[in-house]
Amino acid sequence: MSDDKPKTPAQADAWRQLRNLTPARIALGRAGTSLPTAAQLDFQYAHAQARDAVHLAFDHGALSGALAARQQPSLSLHSSAPDRHTYLQRPDLGRRLDPASVERLREHSLAQPDGYDLALVVADGLSALAVHKHAGPMLERLEQAAASEGWRLAPVCLVQQGRVAVADEVGELLRARMVVILIGERPGLSSPDSLGLYFTYAPKVGLNDASRNCISNIRLEGLSYATAMHKLLYLMREAQQRQLSGVSLKDEAEVPLLDAEEGPRPGNFLLLDNPD
Repeated sequence: MSDDKPKTPAQADAWRQLRNLTPARIALGRAGTSLPTAAQLDFQYAHAQARDAVHLAFDHGALSGALAARQQPSLSLHSSAPDRHTYLQRPDLGRRLDPASVERLREHSLAQPDGYDLALVVADGLSALAVHKHAGPMLERLEQAAASEGWRLAPVCLVQQGRVAVADEVGELLRARMVVILIGERPGLSSPDSLGLYFTYAPKVGLNDASRNCISNIRLEGLSYATAMHKLLYLMREAQQRQLSGVSLKDEAEVPLLDAEEGPRPGNFLLLDNPD
């Protein structure tokens, strides 16, 4: 008696239902000793997206225009890395501004001798895609927070070919008490558009990562804008009282369970409602 059921070399994984609960590449099945073709092609596509995100040029002009539409001034700056190839080969050059940018900030600071309470920096980092998608909404929330707290806000500094530490130099030149940098994080195979946020109190050239607080994975499938801002505001308020940031400043903010303003998002299975 013949079996009319179609045969396929690919065998499904018994744990496949878990894929509905996580973006991780689990329970992909197999075809012999290899991955099924669909899973392999999906992996190659994700890898291509990550590579494209690293090499995508920072459209600082579009972001500057969006800020101008909200009557928020900005300054276009550049790190000491002249191009993307050098930036990837020489991380140290991405941590410092080029001479022209240094001079521009010095001239600007002359008009504000008392400095600022908060400086905001945006840098392409390793994913300009993340900056293009998420920096605008985060900057709008940061501007609203600064206004409500009564903080003097410096012009937003848009740094091409910048790394995290470049914010220290920007903050020092602008005489800012606090600095926040929004930067594209290293792309993962499921997150080419992840935005990172680093906060430093009393920024100056020469600080290391121990002096900064990091909030990472800001994107629709990760940490929401509202939750990231809630955490950051807690850190900034505490930093002003304690006059420090980094490893000595712990994030003890009570985070709301729901981001009502942003609605439901693809989530972590740990956050699913428990009927019990």
